[in-house]
Amino acid sequence: MIAVDRRAGELTAALERHGALVQQAPALTIVPHIDDEALWARTRELIAAPPEIVVVTTGVGFRGWIDAADEAGLADELTTALTGARFVARGPKARGAIQQAGFTADWVAESETAAELGEYLIAQGIEGARIAVQHHGSGADGLDELFAAHGGDVVSLTVYRWGPPPDPDTVRRSVAQTADGDVDAVLFTSAPGAAQWLAEAAGAGCLTEIRRRASGGRLVMAAVGPITAGPLVGAQVPVLLAERGRLGSLVRGVVTHFGGGSAPSLLTSAGALQLRSGGAIIDGRFIPLSRTAGRLLGVLFDARGDVVARAELVEALPRTGQGDHAVEMAVARVREALGIPGIIRTVIKRGYRLDVDVDVDA
Repeated sequence: MIAVDRRAGELTAALERHGALVQQAPALTIVPHIDDEALWARTRELIAAPPEIVVVTTGVGFRGWIDAADEAGLADELTTALTGARFVARGPKARGAIQQAGFTADWVAESETAAELGEYLIAQGIEGARIAVQHHGSGADGLDELFAAHGGDVVSLTVYRWGPPPDPDTVRRSVAQTADGDVDAVLFTSAPGAAQWLAEAAGAGCLTEIRRRASGGRLVMAAVGPITAGPLVGAQVPVLLAERGRLGSLVRGVVTHFGGGSAPSLLTSAGALQLRSGGAIIDGRFIPLSRTAGRLLGVLFDARGDVVARAELVEALPRTGQGDHAVEMAVARVREALGIPGIIRTVIKRGYRLDVDVDVDA
């Protein structure tokens, strides 16, 4: 599940190359060039009086500014005006956009925070310096006021803002699917998007179950960087963090989790068992399962070989098919789908359990 708007196509293609089935459910959308006339006016101000320092807070925002200048026929003049400026970037994506535009980032905030960026420039001394500040889509970050208070001549640029999701129903379905176990991973590339998605999950009463599944490792909540991960950490949801703050690193982290031995696994009589939203992997072989079969097997998997009472397994069944007989029939169907005799054991008068090697902590 991709809960992002920007670069969603690129992220989807990268995941699909590794065999993933991808759904897009952007919790917010980018509204580009929120006020073109104002942006062009600020750009002309900087052309007329070039800045000494250019603060770049997001890669998408800086690229959007360059594109807007090109659209207005100001690109060459802007490039000339910025040639002598010192560029300061909030993180690696901002640095990448600076380099893509033909400039060099003189300093990059390791923490990817506006606070570190502001502290750095204040320590350098900005009295009387003309500073162009490109803001991110979630609005004010306090940099304008900070620099002005220390004598800076600030020119503020807002290139895009976050808007409502393109399809609210899709977002609502995505949080329900994630809580129900129909999703293996949710990927985030912006803190506002993560916060909005979590707010939707909380409003739908799904956040507790999502937190439980993520804590168990069968659900991966992945963020491109520490800033993006902030809302997840604040909601006490375990996060898989991309190592380098890039989309490629984000994809590799998710792929490695599921393909490199990090996903929860149990050693059964039939070999190593892992679960996915669409089925089970036993001894390296994927076996597709129905939604109900997958949920029932998931309850047994989470018990790690302990006995699960029939009453507990009933919770995994549709409301139209509950009761002891329904559980017996459902277990029989799971056994048939797996095609492996003995992997699900019946414990007389108690319930069922997976035939797990208890001597191995998988």
